[in-house]
Parts: sequence; C-alpha cells; structure tokens
Amino acid sequence: MKAIDRRLREEFAKLRAEINEDKSRMVDLKKGESFTFLGFEYRRVLSLQRKWRPHYAPKLKKRTALFERLREIFRQHVSWPVETVIAKINPILRGWVNYFRVGHSSICFGVVKRWVEEKVRRHLMRARGRKGFGWMRWSSKWLYDRLGLFNNYQLRRWSDAKVAPAR
Repeated sequence: MKAIDRRLREEFAKLRAEINEDKSRMVDLKKGESFTFLGFEYRRVLSLQRKWRPHYAPKLKKRTALFERLREIFRQHVSWPVETVIAKINPILRGWVNYFRVGHSSICFGVVKRWVEEKVRRHLMRARGRKGFGWMRWSSKWLYDRLGLFNNYQLRRWSDAKVAPAR
C-alpha cells in the first residue's frame, strides 16, 4: 500500500497535481468500508455466484436532488399543460440517466421512473379537478407514447459498446 501511495504521488507530481489530504483517504473494501466518488457510492458485495465484486450505484443524495429539482418544476407549472411540463422535465431526466447509466443503477432507475410517472399522473388528475393518481385512467404506454415522457432507463454495459473493427 505504501509503494502504491508513493507511486501515485510521483505520477501526480509529474502532472503538477496535488492530492487534497483532507478529502483523500485509504479505503479497505474487504472490511466493509465504502466511499463515494463523482456521485456514485462504491462498495464490495457478494454476487449470486458467491464471488466478491465491486458495486457502484448513484448516491441517495443525488436521487433526492433530482427529485427536488423535478418537484420544483411541477410546483412552478401547476396550471400548465402536461405536454409543456414533460418538455421541461425530459432533458433533466435524460441527462441524469445518461450520467448514471453505468454501474448498478437499475434499482434506482426503477424508483425514479415510478416517481416521475406518479407526478405526471397527479398533474393530469389535478388538471381535471379529481383526486387520486389516475392509474386506471392512463396506461404507462400512453404516458410514454402519446405524451412523450422520457423512457430510456437502460443501463449501458461494456459488452453493449460498439467497437470499430481493427484495421
């Protein structure tokens, strides 16, 4: 570990980059420790094949920040048509999902997708002066196909990457 630390410091010195000692620390994932970096939480988990593997997913704090940002748009545009509201939230959802679509984000994406659906349905019901969420009134397919709500919550795996053939 000391040799790795020394080597990293040598390489950073060549690049004229400094390590912030207050923010930097050594983490032993084998002891159950975890760390966060660029909005992801990294830890070690036991896979279904009984092998240890790294697990990284969006931090709860980042998901909460997304919800707060979307909630503010819904609050500011209560009386606006749902198409306009969807046009405002789609770029935010697309950017957030594209950033976090690596790693193990599928559970988080399911929570986000359901939350957004619920908010859009609630917006539609309020516009009609009704209570509830309208789960029976509008299908999810209708929300995505007819209204154009963002629906690309797919993870990007390394095996899916398109690579140009070697020349």
